[in-house]
Amino acid sequence: MILKIFKKISKNFAVMLLFLITADAAHAAIFGVEGTVFNFTAKEGCISTPDGGSYLMWGYALDTNQMQYPGPTLIINQGDTITVNLTNTLIVPVSIVFPGQTGVAASGGVQGLITREALPLGGTVSYTFTASHAGTYIYYSGTSPELQIEMGMVGAIIVRPTGFMHHMPQAYEHIGSAYSHGREFLFLFTEMDPKIHEQIALGRLSQVDTTTRFPVLWFINGRCAPDTMAENFDPLLPHQPYNCMPMMHPGDKVLMRIVSAGKDPHPFHTHGNNFNIIARDGRLLESEPNAGPDLAVSNFTITVTPGGTAEAIFEWTGAHLGWDIYGHDINDPLEPNEYAPDHGKPFPVTLPTVKELTIGNMWSGSPFLGAMGSLPPGKGTLNPNGGYTFMWHSHNEKEMTNYDIFPGGLMTMLIIEAPSVPIMEH
Repeated sequence: MILKIFKKISKNFAVMLLFLITADAAHAAIFGVEGTVFNFTAKEGCISTPDGGSYLMWGYALDTNQMQYPGPTLIINQGDTITVNLTNTLIVPVSIVFPGQTGVAASGGVQGLITREALPLGGTVSYTFTASHAGTYIYYSGTSPELQIEMGMVGAIIVRPTGFMHHMPQAYEHIGSAYSHGREFLFLFTEMDPKIHEQIALGRLSQVDTTTRFPVLWFINGRCAPDTMAENFDPLLPHQPYNCMPMMHPGDKVLMRIVSAGKDPHPFHTHGNNFNIIARDGRLLESEPNAGPDLAVSNFTITVTPGGTAEAIFEWTGAHLGWDIYGHDINDPLEPNEYAPDHGKPFPVTLPTVKELTIGNMWSGSPFLGAMGSLPPGKGTLNPNGGYTFMWHSHNEKEMTNYDIFPGGLMTMLIIEAPSVPIMEH
């Protein structure tokens, strides 16, 4: 078992290494499906975790595809009427609810406690709603949600504002929600108690007691770190298609779309800088209509109520560090979005020599953005472009493990690349 765990961890770090070395594989946008009609199937599948685990899940599949965790991210347009058709292949009734959407109606199936449900082994139900407001939303099963959300029946909806333009994107119709082209990322947080999944896999559904639930695995977009940093649609993770790998240039405005999709709150912390929380639950934090996010809150940690969502804007230029992050001489030209008051200021300390340093794999050998320096063999291999890397993670320490194995869990990295390094848009 221990050998299996170490093999799994080694595999995942190898995948992350390949991902980071291949500059044109950098992921700069949210993957999802667009349209107005979506055909879902509730199916079983198994996911992998970096500690060597494999767990039975229930989830939503798009069309005839495999079940995925989380469900497909729906990217739709404000004002559109949306239809979601659900076919159920599971042994229990299932459904979908759409918090924050307008005029939700269901047809077919049978009436459940919250909404109409698709009966087991072939039942169907259809839902329609109007996407009245831009923003980030959640969907999940309204049938025994205390169990079925745990089992994986949850996903995200992104509603683009009226007049959305990819080259000048905004999260809402106000310019105060603008972000840089391709710089939006989904952070869908969930957690898992493997014992529940093991009981269901053994056919002991009637013995499951969700009141004793005790999570030991934590996920961003259906993956535990370091799998969060592997590429989207990694063939080694066939039921976990979405990564979480934020990348940017200095001066970019990064839009964080946060979905608290589990039962527990997860305080998410960004290193490198604060962010501005501009919206919650699909509504701008504004003092009056059309004021824009004038009530935005600056912070370095955000907690979203379970079942809720938020959007935040993160920026970084290296401002006020007191030294030139590029190592410029005073007469060198400015880089794009460089913080001019620090231009040409020397690095404030003398670094020890290579023999005196303990060097991690993200260290480029140089303190300057976009620069490489002398490195011992095998070091700096995860930072081929001399970028700055900041860990983004849960501020609950236990949530940075995979079944008590550190590092892992609800964690990823932000990589800031020099302006000269292209970040490919997808």
